Amino acid sequence: MGKVTGFKEFKRKTEDYREVSLRVKDYGEIFTGTHDIEHLKTQGARCMDCGVPFCQSDNGCPVNNLIPEWNHLVYTDQWKTALNRLHKTNNFPEFTGRVCPAPCEGSCVLGITNPAVTIKNIENAIVDKGFAEGWISAKIPENRTDKKVAVIGSGPAGLAAAAQLNKAGHSVTVYERADRIGGLLMYGIPNMKLGKDVVQRRVDLLEEEGVTFVTGADVGGSGGNVVDVKTLQKDNDALLFATGATKARDLEIPGRDLKGVHFAMEFLTANTKSLLDSDLNDGNFISAKDKNVIVIGGGDTGTDCIGTSLRHGCKSMVNFELLPQSPAERAEDNPWPLWPLIHRVDYGHEESAERFGRDPREYRILTKEFIDDGNGNVAGVRIVEVKWAKVDDQWNMEEIEGTEKVWDADLVLLSMGFLGPEHYVSDALNIDYDARSNYQAKHGKYTTNIEGIFAAGDCRRGQSLVVWGINEGREAAREIDRYLMGDSLLP
Repeated sequence: MGKVTGFKEFKRKTEDYREVSLRVKDYGEIFTGTHDIEHLKTQGARCMDCGVPFCQSDNGCPVNNLIPEWNHLVYTDQWKTALNRLHKTNNFPEFTGRVCPAPCEGSCVLGITNPAVTIKNIENAIVDKGFAEGWISAKIPENRTDKKVAVIGSGPAGLAAAAQLNKAGHSVTVYERADRIGGLLMYGIPNMKLGKDVVQRRVDLLEEEGVTFVTGADVGGSGGNVVDVKTLQKDNDALLFATGATKARDLEIPGRDLKGVHFAMEFLTANTKSLLDSDLNDGNFISAKDKNVIVIGGGDTGTDCIGTSLRHGCKSMVNFELLPQSPAERAEDNPWPLWPLIHRVDYGHEESAERFGRDPREYRILTKEFIDDGNGNVAGVRIVEVKWAKVDDQWNMEEIEGTEKVWDADLVLLSMGFLGPEHYVSDALNIDYDARSNYQAKHGKYTTNIEGIFAAGDCRRGQSLVVWGINEGREAAREIDRYLMGDSLLP
């Protein structure tokens, strides 16, 4: 694939982000918005004729993108064909091309000895060019069945399932409790990483293709625009839960009830909604302006809290992580083609370092208490440093005596992951949950213990990646189609 000797001739070079000093002043995407076609052709040329493309294997891309094929097509300047191959496995490459951490690159064969192919950049460029050239348009099904499917949740899994089921000719209605469609894509990921015009563009296409969207629909709720889940079950031939894992992991320590301590998603969702509603002029968001901000927990969500706080104009920024800093290179127990557990600098870390002169992360920190200012507001965070040691092949954590410290804080954001779906949505149906409180439905089948009811995405597998949501939505659609029609031609 690519140029036979390309991997020896050309070095890896990713597309640049916008300048830090400029991008922190707005909520525009961190990407430049332009693609250098010749540069991308050169990067596509680095794709090896590796025999077994691990990039699209179980350790690589969850949707099994045909990566070597479209790398070669880009190298040979066949962009429209590359787009067709990309859409064959991925309904929303404009989402994954922006926000996916690219497990495909972690398992790239070239990555054994050299920097991996810039797969993510190429994917994003293909779909962006497709929209720019007008190659992407609504594909309305030629024939319709008499089957109706309700999808609860409009995140990556729900939208992917809806797209596939609609393609099969079924009548699909997607129910979303928020005021806009997109779930995590709309309100969980900040504008800087995924522009909401990009999300809405795809939603508009799906609507044009025949998918019905209902917003403000609180399925199983007790107030507002409540939708009875049993009614949905009765009125439809199949029901898919794709609600995500929205129950955040809490930090139940002294002072947790103080004002100024919030879950990360409270902070991020309110900011995005206010930004879309009024360009932040309505004041309906949690402001970090002129505040000492501490983000507890890392990952993408923690980074997004950092980036958003900086754009508000925070006074200081610290990010606590419980674990030690990851190594610069793969450890011996982390071999290729597994995902490389190495130290990374994400956009928010880079922006914070530019503003305050240092990376915001503090490692091996255990949070012990939130400090009251005397008026019910958080004023600081008491911590202690910890050390990690392996005993009988198990990692054990121990506090280091004499390392207690109080950090000033006016705003604390908890970004420690999610525990599972909110059960009020489905409890009336007596659906079984697994030991981690997720919907109990076997991967590859997606059927719950109730006939005709399916589950996919984070609500089934636990907190995961956007690309895994797309994978499960597509596969669940195939199983629902098979349930409804006896067989399925969906991939």
